[in-house]
Amino acid sequence: MGITKYYFNEEHEMFRQTIKTFLEKEASPHIDQWEKDGKIPRSFWKKFGEMGFFGLNYPEKYGGSGLDFFYNVVLLEEVTKIFSGGFAITVAVQIAMSTPYVFHHGSEYLKENYLKPSIAGDKIACIGITEPGAGSDVQNIQTKAIKQGDHYIINGAKTFITNGVYGSYVVLVCKTDPDAGSAGVSLILVDLDSEGISKNKLNKLGWHASDTAELHFDDVKVPVANLLGEEGKGFYYLMGGLQLERLAGAIMGYASCEGAIDYSLKYMSERKAFGRPINKFQVLRHRIAQLSSEVEATKTFVLQTSRMHNDGMYAVKESSMSKLLASELADKTMYQCLQFFGGYGYMEEYKIARAFRDARIGTIGGGTSEIMREIIAKMVIDDVSYNRASSGDKDAKKLPETLEELFATLPERLKKEKAAGKNLTMHFSFTNKEYTVEINDGNLQISDGLQGEANCHVETDDETYIAIETGKINPQEAFMSGKVKVSDIMSMMSFGVLFKRL
Repeated sequence: MGITKYYFNEEHEMFRQTIKTFLEKEASPHIDQWEKDGKIPRSFWKKFGEMGFFGLNYPEKYGGSGLDFFYNVVLLEEVTKIFSGGFAITVAVQIAMSTPYVFHHGSEYLKENYLKPSIAGDKIACIGITEPGAGSDVQNIQTKAIKQGDHYIINGAKTFITNGVYGSYVVLVCKTDPDAGSAGVSLILVDLDSEGISKNKLNKLGWHASDTAELHFDDVKVPVANLLGEEGKGFYYLMGGLQLERLAGAIMGYASCEGAIDYSLKYMSERKAFGRPINKFQVLRHRIAQLSSEVEATKTFVLQTSRMHNDGMYAVKESSMSKLLASELADKTMYQCLQFFGGYGYMEEYKIARAFRDARIGTIGGGTSEIMREIIAKMVIDDVSYNRASSGDKDAKKLPETLEELFATLPERLKKEKAAGKNLTMHFSFTNKEYTVEINDGNLQISDGLQGEANCHVETDDETYIAIETGKINPQEAFMSGKVKVSDIMSMMSFGVLFKRL
């Protein structure tokens, strides 16, 4: 059982047997045909929904089961191990990449009309982020949704959209304010049978059982009621949702490794060379030992990240690391496992050939390995931190992006009860701007330039200070690394505690 006993209880394992039995009966016998057809029948997804598999983590009021995240971990592991990445990704897109946005940010109207049917298996969802000219750089997407009365008019294109051909609706990432950068990004739910949508089914290297589309939107009319959350908050919703997407990819990554190694070991025990099974040759045994060690180590880390997610933690670094390690390891494992089969590994009738093709996308989809490394580098090297995005509450506030916006928030953030009786003067020197902030017996005054004597002089650049105040950089680490120079650290600390956090 290994490390799994620390993360999966008896109920999880009972569920594992349920999903395995279902897949052995309803999916595995048909996988080869679905791979040839390039699609999975909607009748199967209805059965999948009737079993409750699409709603494990969702509340009962929407048709879900209200279970913990590790039931989804079990589900993703098992759908991955039937050797069809196209089958597995269809499930993953539904439960981890599209419907979560409807649940977290959708109105009751959208939950009733889209989330509930998705959980039941009556609707299949997809997420529309990538465009022909924009992938990981989400804030530069070009698809526009311009409000006209009680509708949005959508124009643009998306590509590499899993479930985009045979799906029911798309959670579309678009610009409702084309001139506002990331602050103009919104999420809108769009029915895929809407007038003005054209679909082009793409011919892929792997994942043949899934449909992947290029979608074109030509004056598509969508009700304003289909907006998820608030206008302009889409970028922040995505930053939260992508952590689950990457974690799901990591789970599928290590699970595919386990499946490939088990399949290879069975073959190696039966295949003979020079009068003995090839699993007796030291070079192959040691290769299996190395791969198994790397898979177990990666799995342990991914499961720990899954626990963090289950406990409500916003694990950006850990999810990015998990996705990077597991997807890269899956690519390596399939390469080496195929080698165990020799020439037979190159034949399509052996599952390892399909696994080899399907694994390659793992380092690309959901954020490339290069993007994962950059996210991790920002957190490890540049002290950048990522806070949980707003859930779309009416009172959620946009974080300041300029010094002027930041200093304008000080009066409303001042803790008057703490500031009472305090007398403190602070000088701030930035790249092209200087401020004096005075607190006199609880009264706050902000002036341009350096006025009079100060208890403390703070010197840094605009970007660093904004990042500190908005929680993207740890202030202590920024100070220790020399990014911020402070003449009197105690005065700075006394000043900081007088203000509410953004």
